[in-house]
Amino acid sequence: MTIHWCGTGLSAIPGLRRLLGKGQTVTVWNRTPEKARAEVGDLTDDIRVFHMETLKTAVQKGDVVVSMLPGDWHPKLAQLCLERDAHFVTSSYISPELRALDGAAREKGLSFVNEVGLDPGIDHLMAHHLVAAYRASDAYDPENEITFTSYCGGFPKVANDFRYKFSWSPLGVLKALRSPSRSMKDFEELNVDRPWNAITRFTSPLPGAEEFEAYPNRDSLPFIEDYRFDPAWKVKTFVRGTLRLDGWSEAWKDIFREVETLEGEAGEARLQEMSAQFWNDHAYDEGEADRVVLFVTLKAEKDGKTVWHQTYAMDAWGDAESSAMGRLVSVPVSLAIEAVQAGELPAGVTPAPHDPKVVDAWLAEVAKLAQKIEVVDHLN
Repeated sequence: MTIHWCGTGLSAIPGLRRLLGKGQTVTVWNRTPEKARAEVGDLTDDIRVFHMETLKTAVQKGDVVVSMLPGDWHPKLAQLCLERDAHFVTSSYISPELRALDGAAREKGLSFVNEVGLDPGIDHLMAHHLVAAYRASDAYDPENEITFTSYCGGFPKVANDFRYKFSWSPLGVLKALRSPSRSMKDFEELNVDRPWNAITRFTSPLPGAEEFEAYPNRDSLPFIEDYRFDPAWKVKTFVRGTLRLDGWSEAWKDIFREVETLEGEAGEARLQEMSAQFWNDHAYDEGEADRVVLFVTLKAEKDGKTVWHQTYAMDAWGDAESSAMGRLVSVPVSLAIEAVQAGELPAGVTPAPHDPKVVDAWLAEVAKLAQKIEVVDHLN
């Protein structure tokens, strides 16, 4: 069973090196093999030029194809896997195009695993852990009112005036500023047109009680079902969102103002121009440490009183070996590959696993990747 690892960008390397270091049979595919050799050439000679037809010829029944490429490649590679009877793994959200392949993958007994990076990925595992712990607690009552929040953020370990730095093209971050979100607040659906219209304060439960700025992103509501909330639960708040360093909204206020005015082709051109300028001014320096924080919280209330309240908290930063983002995205991907090989994951198109044994095993590995990680019980 060969692993075909496609893409060796910044968030791909630690997980790839982990697999190679364990003696796995891995073929590395990259558009520029020289870049791949610079990252993993000390561990393998099997590095090839990424080309769909060449890859298709190489993939055999039972192999695992891993896409660490931009999202538009995932459906193409998944389709290739269907044709070659191979499994598929990616860290990205499940797209409609991938979801459409669920029936065909199930029929062939193939695992098409998605959302197994950091966010989405580790956040899902933490959510599954907390929901299971709450269900098993003495405080559990279907009549309780439930508040759930999941916030993740990445930024420089040493804060700068801009309150942010870029590991790759800023264009994606700029476009995300124009994206609406859907979440739940005070038992009602909350639709937000722009992130800066829904910024709230978030205090870390870890020692130091650091303050962050938080806002909802994407569509949170489908994850109510994915996190196995009972349909009868009274969900007061449900938000999956982004954390930024305190002061971010002030540092970016002029950017918000301009982004709001951009329209049509001229607006797209201006976004490209802004992206190039930000990359020049605010890219990470060589060897500069990044930082990733993730806080997933579940709280249950009864008659106005909190009866259960825990946060799975993580704070990690880059070191001499790797960036925090690189570790936390790619090592879970490598765990998913091993789980596919072991037959631990179901057939079909799936997100991060729900199985408690797999969740606990993966979280134990994740604990080795972060300098700080713990479950905080707010009532004890």
